[in-house]
Amino acid sequence: MRPTAGRPLPGTRATRPTAGRGATTAPGATTDRATTAPGATTDRATTAPGAATGRATTDRATSTRGTTSTRGTTTTRGTTTVRSRTDARTTVEHDARTPDRTTARTLARTSTAGVPTRRGRTDRDAPARPAAPGRRHSVLMVLTLTVLVVFAARLVYVQGLIGSAVAAEALEKRMGTAHLVAPRGEITDADGVALATSVERYVVWVDQTKVAAWKRTSGGKVLEEGPADAAAILGPLLGMDPAELGAALVGDKRYVEIRRGVLPDVWRAIREERITGVEADREDERVYPAGTVGGNVVGFVDRDGRGQAGLERSLDEVLTGVDGTYRYERGAGGQEIPGGVREETPAQPGTDVRTTILRDLQWKAQEAIDQQVATTGSDSGSLVAMDVTTGEILALVDSGSVDPNDPGATAADRRGSRAISDVFEPGSTAKVITMAAALETGVTDPLQPWEVPYQYTTANGQTFKDSHEHPGLRLTTTGILAESSNTGTVMIGQNIPQQVRHDYLAKFGFGTRTGLELEGESAGILHPADAWDGRTKYAVLFGQGVSVNAVQATQVFATIANGGVRMPAHLIKGYTLPDGTVQPATTPGEGVRVVSEETANTVMTMLESVVTSEGGTGADAAIPGYRVAGKTGTAQAWGADGQVGITASFIGVAPADDPRIAIAVIMHNPRTSEWGGTVAAPVFSEVGGFALQLLKVPPTGAPAALFPTTYE
Repeated sequence: MRPTAGRPLPGTRATRPTAGRGATTAPGATTDRATTAPGATTDRATTAPGAATGRATTDRATSTRGTTSTRGTTTTRGTTTVRSRTDARTTVEHDARTPDRTTARTLARTSTAGVPTRRGRTDRDAPARPAAPGRRHSVLMVLTLTVLVVFAARLVYVQGLIGSAVAAEALEKRMGTAHLVAPRGEITDADGVALATSVERYVVWVDQTKVAAWKRTSGGKVLEEGPADAAAILGPLLGMDPAELGAALVGDKRYVEIRRGVLPDVWRAIREERITGVEADREDERVYPAGTVGGNVVGFVDRDGRGQAGLERSLDEVLTGVDGTYRYERGAGGQEIPGGVREETPAQPGTDVRTTILRDLQWKAQEAIDQQVATTGSDSGSLVAMDVTTGEILALVDSGSVDPNDPGATAADRRGSRAISDVFEPGSTAKVITMAAALETGVTDPLQPWEVPYQYTTANGQTFKDSHEHPGLRLTTTGILAESSNTGTVMIGQNIPQQVRHDYLAKFGFGTRTGLELEGESAGILHPADAWDGRTKYAVLFGQGVSVNAVQATQVFATIANGGVRMPAHLIKGYTLPDGTVQPATTPGEGVRVVSEETANTVMTMLESVVTSEGGTGADAAIPGYRVAGKTGTAQAWGADGQVGITASFIGVAPADDPRIAIAVIMHNPRTSEWGGTVAAPVFSEVGGFALQLLKVPPTGAPAALFPTTYE
């Protein structure tokens, strides 16, 4: 019977083999470079002293009842060859000097210390190895993958889901905004000559915190730095004392205004210095090229560009444009990034306003009225020139007119137009209304004779006098008007019903604002007819007991000159829109007929006698080469302090044969004379002659055919 490898024959006992070269095995034993004890696995086993040693490898040997089974073993006729790797966990090293087989077996079973290495060294002699390196690598791999997954998910979320929102938010943080100032509309005269315009200016300001950190270097050396050096540079450019300027640059404020109204070339020079913290905002500065000429009409603005008087105030919404914005992508230093995002909302300029004022006529009238105020010692004076056919105001003048470039130099109560705000009793100039009403109602005619006394007492006991004492005069209705007789006017007017007197005053514009495009116009005073007392109902016939402004008084004569049709007075000719389109002002309409054309023409002829007749009061109003019609006026004026003054006036029309212009000259409280024919008529003559030449009105052709003023 063939022996089984690793198992003794029945009835036999296995003897301990000696491994090694030249070793002798017992009959029937199986060897392969090693002898394994039952149930033990050995590698590089050590034999007893003097015995030869050999290498033996066992793999997962299993001992069952003394039998050793080895995976990977090849058996050839009683010889077993073992080919396997040593499992370090089951390999033990035997001490050949250990005689006790039991001890060796015990060591093989229990000891993991002293596991031999491939080169015969035990793990006690080998360097320490990290425990379970595969597990650590797996943990690191999992962590790495987790981080990558998180980053990838975040990347997908940011770029794929909220990418546009994040980009927009980042861009918004980089955007800077600049304010684009809308230019204020111009105010021009009737010919388009600027009376008020806007120019480019800058407000220079500093961020004190940035100026403190500013420095200028070259080649590693600091040349200039800080507020003191910045002030030394900026002072000469701004025309400021460097020491004073330097004090304004020191501190921790983020905005300190240094100078307003800086010219563009000055700001460019400052900007080239590249001083950190020095900035500027553009503003449009309002300038008035004509100065005081038209200043009372044009008005002025405050430092923020808001209208404070005149047309600047009344038309503020029209003149004011809509500001724009400029947004740009900026770098870390606040500078604009070339090629970056730019967004601009253009500013919309204000609307230009073209007035009816003729600048040259306004200048001449201003000069003449100022001179006459000085000559006569008057408190003030006003002049109004009106186109009789259109109601356009060609000149609106107040003495001592404000200069809009420096309004603070003029007293506050003199910065507006007193020609529309101040009212006065018109005096004898209102006799024109009485004569027109008397002719229109058939009470009289221009040739009716009258015995005119110096003093006249009415039916209710009211006594009236003429301006100077005289014997009884034989005057026609025309003569009463020409010599400005109060008693003669009362004698005629008392025949006009009381309510009719009131109605004609109202028709000619008394008690109603003219509608001029200026704030502060007074409507004057015209009480109801039933409120007139026993004296007032007669006094209104010669211009007392009622009050008007200078424009209302001028409008009466313009109505007569226009064939009896009252045209609304206005200052605005039209508007020039931002796109260049010219839009005419609202058509004032056909006007309101007050009296018939026949009556108006008759009154015009009667008024010529005031200037040309021997006894006329307005001889000084004559204009060489032209026929003139007009009326003088003198009335008491009550001051705010209760003092009684005088208002002297002359209002006339030229040419009388083909009326073009009506001019009123009002002198308040003159000292040299109280008569309008003396202090006011000469100004009419001077300004009227200039106006007719300016308007290119040809001289009068045929002489006047006047009504007689007296009778035999």
